[in-house]
Amino acid sequence: MSTNPPRVDPDLIAALRADLRAAPFTVAGIAEVLDPMAMAALDREQALPAQRRTADDPRPVATLIRLFNLGDPVDAADVQAALPTLGLVGALALGLVAAEGDAVVALADLRPYAADGTDHWIASDLDELATGSPLPGDHVLGIGGASTTLASWTPRPRVGRALDVGTGCGIQALHLLTHADDVTVTDLSERALAYAAFNAALNETQWDVRAGSMLEPVAGERFALIVSNPPFVITPRTGEVPLFEYRDAGASGDAVVADLVAAIGAHLEPGGIAQFLGNWEIPAGQEWTDRVGAWVAGTGLDAWVVQREVQDPAEYAETWARDGGHHSGTADFDRMYAAWLDDFASRDVVGIGFGIITLHRPVVDRAPFVDLVEVRHPVESPMGPSVLAGLAARAWLVEHDDDTILDTAWVAAPDVHEERHTRPGAADPSRILWHQGGGLRRTVPLTTVTAAFASVTDGELTARAAAAAIAGLLGADDAEVRAEIVAFIRDVARDGLLLLPH
Repeated sequence: MSTNPPRVDPDLIAALRADLRAAPFTVAGIAEVLDPMAMAALDREQALPAQRRTADDPRPVATLIRLFNLGDPVDAADVQAALPTLGLVGALALGLVAAEGDAVVALADLRPYAADGTDHWIASDLDELATGSPLPGDHVLGIGGASTTLASWTPRPRVGRALDVGTGCGIQALHLLTHADDVTVTDLSERALAYAAFNAALNETQWDVRAGSMLEPVAGERFALIVSNPPFVITPRTGEVPLFEYRDAGASGDAVVADLVAAIGAHLEPGGIAQFLGNWEIPAGQEWTDRVGAWVAGTGLDAWVVQREVQDPAEYAETWARDGGHHSGTADFDRMYAAWLDDFASRDVVGIGFGIITLHRPVVDRAPFVDLVEVRHPVESPMGPSVLAGLAARAWLVEHDDDTILDTAWVAAPDVHEERHTRPGAADPSRILWHQGGGLRRTVPLTTVTAAFASVTDGELTARAAAAAIAGLLGADDAEVRAEIVAFIRDVARDGLLLLPH
């Protein structure tokens, strides 16, 4: 059975596209066949509920689910009926399927993907669910949690040139084409680039495809937006753990992400943004902010890093040992598990952080801002608009002094709500909170001073005038009240709880 990626044949791909639309093999079309239970089971890599839902369903979309997503052998006549324009002969010629007796089996995973309100399709290698065996080292990953996380967090201003570093099958590039004039993609894996070329053709678009490691293929070039789901997994270099091109870049520890932070600034235009995912090691006696803060220091870039998760070495080893298709309790799994634990112990690592790194090249000559925060709770989806607004807010705050902040009539964002806790019979609340409905969904406790200020953030009164009135009402020192209000504004305005007046 061939293991080559599907061929790029424009005429055959056009026929395939027509059949997928007619089926309809779309996100909505699949949802009509698979109930929420079956969809959730598939997300957990359990095929049985979906197999039960599609087994006796004659519709083309059900046939395509069985063929391309479940990895089941499908009767050749059913495949012909589901792909009437392309035909079985055309599917064989593209390298999407192979004959197996009287049946047909898929050679690639093909599934719909809704991006920015548009239906797309993504082809990638068959996963473990379909093959029933561990993944090969050159496996090309399809739609996964990391790729959808990055797509959600990526800001999407209208830009001229955009770059997708380590494109894989091209998911991020599909998103970029909705707001970039030109998109360049790079990858070290020739197999991944073949899938990316197929997906570009299937989705009626074009990318500038470059072969090579990370940023090497774009040496000397600059972009307005760079995204990357890099091979950030921290893998032992001892030979005990198989290497996968989609997740392992061959460097020790977290050097891949550290090197990307150090190098990416040379490829950003003034005002340019870089958005990527990463892992970082947390050695004993250190905070994650110490490590990541050292990476961004001296780059000259604004840095906003959000840590979303922390795993201990055992959790991390278990996650990534299973990722390649190995199962706990087997000799291979235990050997890899031990190798990971030994590797982390050799560097005294007690935790591994995962998060989103946003870098920005300032437009004006100023000191960059560095904001390293931990947010473990659910956030708005997509986060991209809030990231873009947050970069603009942070830049404004660092470029303006306290007097300007005080002379501004701030406005509470429309998604901010106040919550008061009062003991029974008490005249005054014991606790006042501001809740943000969107963005990072922050909850901010208010003091007597900031609660009083928050109550007048309607764009009518400057912060300076409000501070003077609050100081007089409370009998407090003017300077101390102003300082507390400025600190509050700088804290909440960066995340959009307070807005500049229109």
